[in-house]
Amino acid sequence: MQQRSTAPGPEFAPLPSGWTSIPRMLRSRAEARPDAVLLASGAERTTAAGLAGQARRTARALIAAGVRPGDRVALLGPNTPQWAAAAFGVWDAGAVLVPLSTRFKGLEAADLLRRTGARLLLCTEHFLGTSFVRLIEGAEGPAADGRPFAGLPGLDRAVLLDAAPGDPAAERGGTCSFEGFLAAGERVPAAAAEERALAVRAGDLAEILATSGTTGAPKGVMIPHGRLLRGYWDWAEVVTLGEGDRYPVIAPFSHGFGVNAGLLAGVMRAAVLLPVPVFDPGALLDLITGEGVGVLAGPPTMFQGIMEGLAASGRTAPSLRVGVCGAASVPPELVRRLLDEGVVRRMINAYGLIEGTVVSMTRAGDPVETVAGSTGRAMPGVDVEVVGEDGAPLPPGERGEILVGGHGVMLGYWGDPERTAEALDDRGRLRTGDIGVLDREGNLSVVDRKKDMFIVGGFNAYPAEIEALLMRHPAVARAAVVPVPHPRLGEVGCAFVVPAPGSGASPAEITAWAERNMSNYKVPRRVVLADSLPANANGKIDKVRLRRLAEGAVAGAEGSPAG
Repeated sequence: MQQRSTAPGPEFAPLPSGWTSIPRMLRSRAEARPDAVLLASGAERTTAAGLAGQARRTARALIAAGVRPGDRVALLGPNTPQWAAAAFGVWDAGAVLVPLSTRFKGLEAADLLRRTGARLLLCTEHFLGTSFVRLIEGAEGPAADGRPFAGLPGLDRAVLLDAAPGDPAAERGGTCSFEGFLAAGERVPAAAAEERALAVRAGDLAEILATSGTTGAPKGVMIPHGRLLRGYWDWAEVVTLGEGDRYPVIAPFSHGFGVNAGLLAGVMRAAVLLPVPVFDPGALLDLITGEGVGVLAGPPTMFQGIMEGLAASGRTAPSLRVGVCGAASVPPELVRRLLDEGVVRRMINAYGLIEGTVVSMTRAGDPVETVAGSTGRAMPGVDVEVVGEDGAPLPPGERGEILVGGHGVMLGYWGDPERTAEALDDRGRLRTGDIGVLDREGNLSVVDRKKDMFIVGGFNAYPAEIEALLMRHPAVARAAVVPVPHPRLGEVGCAFVVPAPGSGASPAEITAWAERNMSNYKVPRRVVLADSLPANANGKIDKVRLRRLAEGAVAGAEGSPAG
């Protein structure tokens, strides 16, 4: 008997008729319930009709700026209603959304802008004392030839979402305020913009989401409208996310979970989304109780933080209706405590990848052991197999690589047919690189992660990408990064660095450079200088030996407090 998990159809409501694209879904939602509040942030409320109207205005401005169907438009900013409206505007214009992380430094943002060939950048200018335009300028140079950055000749304009027309930041070359940008869109007839929106089809590309890998170079995962709508409609069905549910979106909108399982799923189900621009673990209980939150999604560390906060404060448990935890393994005692102490009435575990959207989820009625020890069964239209080294399916209970087929699999990596061919087999199935086991009921347990990847406080960190960034430091000749345990973040990076001859580099200086040039979860918490890096029999860096050395080094001394 081979290991395969497929989902029966009857337990899932079908995608509503006519929802062939995100613009059509939004119009349907606005027509059916125009006054339904979809986004709440402080005193600001955005209704379905209001969101659709803002998206239309943004689309007209994009069309006026020369954006054509299929052009890439990057969006950089924290979780806000404005970000949400801008994203739907990009989709209305028939363009492809390229979300950029607010954790990015200039080098990282510029690299993704270049790789995707983004025509426009919509970004927040004033966020936590950071100017994203200045960060990118530091990597790519000042404005030139009417464009915002000399080193990015394909990027036509930077639009500052939070800059008023008189803001000096909006006066630099190739840059404008969002208000001025919208005003220019008024010359595009509303009918022409509506025609553009309604022309978007299910197979058209909706998003390019950034992910890294063992090569170190970021990849752009391509996902079309139809697959996003189907996958996250079903995700919301399992979660029982419904109209009026107050649902904080803690994951960044720049992350696949935040924009899809958060923003898109919430709008589809007419939930009240509570976008969280800056996550403060200490304020999470106040958010839950103050906003009457019913659904909460996040990593195990977030739920552990809730339990610790309750124990320290003596407060009454918030009684969430549903908790969603996406992790290979959730501590069984955590699930039991959350249920027994009334923090949640139901827990869900799930498995997904940027390349494969939603793969499997536990279901209502599953015992605690299933929720804690597995990621549940395959979603509708998704086929999960566990195979051996020869690609042949394995029987239940045996470990092998997880292959994912069906509607949730990406189209491929943007502009990278070679790595697309490596990731997808000749049947279009995704080679996840994850090791898993299926039981006889079809429940999938993920027992090992992708080679080398580690997770820092819920963020996927790839050693090869961090190593490639470290190599841009002039004093670094070679670098190797391995994960080490961390009491709060789960795992963090430890970097072994061979300094360039005569550089005089110090661990503190390299760490400080990393803090300036990397997202904080990528910054190695410890830097160890070495004369050379150990190699295995194949001549490759011996990461197993480095892990042992790193764990010994961390056990013997405190790591850097960076990030």
